[in-house]
Amino acid sequence: MKYAKNILETIGNTPMVKLNKLTKDIDALVLAKVETFNPGNSVKDRMAVKMIEDAEADGRLKPGGTIIEGTSGNTGMGLALGAIVKGYKLICVISDKQSKEKMDILRAVGAKVVVCPTDVEPTDPRSYYSVSKRLAEETPNSWYVNQYDNMSNTAAHYEQTGPEIWEQTEGKITHFVVGVGTGGTISGVAKFLKEKNPNIKIWGIDTYGSVFKKYHETGVFDENEIYSYITEGIGEDILPKNVDFSLINGFTKVTDKDAAVYTRRLALEEGIFVGNSAGAAIKGLLQLKDEFKPDDVVVVLFHDSGSRYVGKMFNDDWMRERGFLDEEITKAEDLIKDHAYKPLVVVRTEELVSHAIERLRKYKISQIPVIDTNGFVGSIDETDLFRSYVEDKDIADKPIREIMGAAYPVVKANTSIEEISKLINKDNQAVLVDLGDGRHHIITKHDIISSIK
Repeated sequence: MKYAKNILETIGNTPMVKLNKLTKDIDALVLAKVETFNPGNSVKDRMAVKMIEDAEADGRLKPGGTIIEGTSGNTGMGLALGAIVKGYKLICVISDKQSKEKMDILRAVGAKVVVCPTDVEPTDPRSYYSVSKRLAEETPNSWYVNQYDNMSNTAAHYEQTGPEIWEQTEGKITHFVVGVGTGGTISGVAKFLKEKNPNIKIWGIDTYGSVFKKYHETGVFDENEIYSYITEGIGEDILPKNVDFSLINGFTKVTDKDAAVYTRRLALEEGIFVGNSAGAAIKGLLQLKDEFKPDDVVVVLFHDSGSRYVGKMFNDDWMRERGFLDEEITKAEDLIKDHAYKPLVVVRTEELVSHAIERLRKYKISQIPVIDTNGFVGSIDETDLFRSYVEDKDIADKPIREIMGAAYPVVKANTSIEEISKLINKDNQAVLVDLGDGRHHIITKHDIISSIK
């Protein structure tokens, strides 16, 4: 009978799949190494188990111990499988930009999850690097994995992923393209492939907000390159020991929007339901198309499963909020279609200014139309309100009619964005849209700016 003795024995030997539609303009054979077929649904299963086994072998991880790691989610999943099979406890420290699905999956496989803020320096005591180290120091019989500097990470891909790619392409591979985070995958695969054929080109996919590309090209670690980004699983604000820059021929950077859009396109056009870093990888590969020749065999690695991004890249509302959906916005009704159902927040002329302030705060808005029995007669703007307050501290108890500004212009639902933009200026902060049936909605400068692609 053929069966695995436990789930860890099913790791590896993932399929290689030819890409067709998205790569139609690339004059080469493009193959995807689809790592979602691993039991933990990501490439990280390989290095997670390797790191555990190496730590067991040299005594860093002892029976009944606790594994502690800072993770974007996927390494945590691989460690969780290893912990379950081998009898360890697991604490995963994760940043708050990671998807809720990743956090829920880690808890489902028995990990304790500690969530840390993303927008802090690596040395900040709140960062997931610092919290991981502190927990390891405080927890008896624990082992801090540190996948960034743990060279078993690279070794796993040198021993497994690289040989698989070489065998599956019968040694014909000419280029390897992959997103770079901890650096283990690119460095391990590159080391193996270049030992087989030094002419194989290795390309890393980086993201804006990460230091890799500039450091590779200049040797300068530029802190000005570091800022918050949405793309998960690639890019860093540190230089992990696992990134061997000498093995990498070059980097290309991919925007958050392109990474998200191409993650969805992989599912829709290739039927490959994979994660955010795969979207970045395929867009990066398309940016590199001039590097490839007709006889080349290009392998791109897809790290993880799309199931971990259902609430993010595969959610229209999430994409729309960030301006990642290329929807045509030409009229007033296009700007408000996602929230037209919400009632318009208004105040009445005889209400007190304190009531307007309360509504501004409650609904987190900056402008409110003012009405009386005849309809719209004025407006309240937070900037004017602040100016009035500076002049008169007792303003809160005055009726709104005494401080309100002019009423906002009213336009029809089919009014063009260009016409609306002309109506919004320093003297007029908003426009009202007549939706019919007595319903109105407000358009502000924020709505106009958010529609810019």
